[in-house]
Amino acid sequence: MASEKGIFQRTELLFGTEKMDEVARQKVIIFGIGGVGSWCAESLVRTGIRHLTLVDSDRVCITNINRQIHATTLTVGEVKTDALKNRLLEINPSAEIQTLQKIYEPENSDSFDLDSYDYIIDAIDSLSNKIDLIRKATRTNAVFFSSMGASLKLDPTKIRVAEFWKVKGCPFGSIIRKKMRKGNLPAKEFMCIYSEELLENKGSGSSCGTDKCLCPKSKNAAGDPELANHEWCTQKAVINGTVAHITAIYGFTLAGLVIQDIYRKN
Repeated sequence: MASEKGIFQRTELLFGTEKMDEVARQKVIIFGIGGVGSWCAESLVRTGIRHLTLVDSDRVCITNINRQIHATTLTVGEVKTDALKNRLLEINPSAEIQTLQKIYEPENSDSFDLDSYDYIIDAIDSLSNKIDLIRKATRTNAVFFSSMGASLKLDPTKIRVAEFWKVKGCPFGSIIRKKMRKGNLPAKEFMCIYSEELLENKGSGSSCGTDKCLCPKSKNAAGDPELANHEWCTQKAVINGTVAHITAIYGFTLAGLVIQDIYRKN
């Protein structure tokens, strides 16, 4: 089995041994491991993060293959957190990957023990759940980073990073800010990844496009009362086009913000 020393040799050349040890000690939680979160997790583990918690309720759907790193024709139907954990452990078998097949929402937010993490990463699609996570994560001592919408975009040169209140040209970010002004505001500033680009869907169809869905209810969280009837292919009110190079840049950028923050700390 490959040693951690060998796996991270090139990273250690850049960081130094002391900083690599610091990277390995950090505890990170990622909410949502779809097109953005999965690439973020990949980059973090490849850079030396050992303590990582993955939160996602979904199973791999055939429509995920175009943009999610753990989604292949061989993993369709698998629990996403399990599929990604297996991949990450192939990269670093010594990593400690915790998986939570759960939906983050206000009703169960206390179960995630946000105060126990050094970094909290938001890659959630659901607007209401995202807003709740922003409010609660910014009240912890953890460093918090958030992804705005990554769909309906093609141009990588238009991707930006800015503090939440300075995000411009992103309809998703604008909606979040408007709703947050009506309730509890974030407790502290935090950085976001976003793009000003907004294209239109030109195709049609919102499901798997097969006569029989490859991730049907019968496969979803058998025995789990909360998730037993959760058919993810048809749950979203709006499904927009998305491509891998955009979601990957979003995810890698979030990972980069984490690693950069660790690197800059004394």
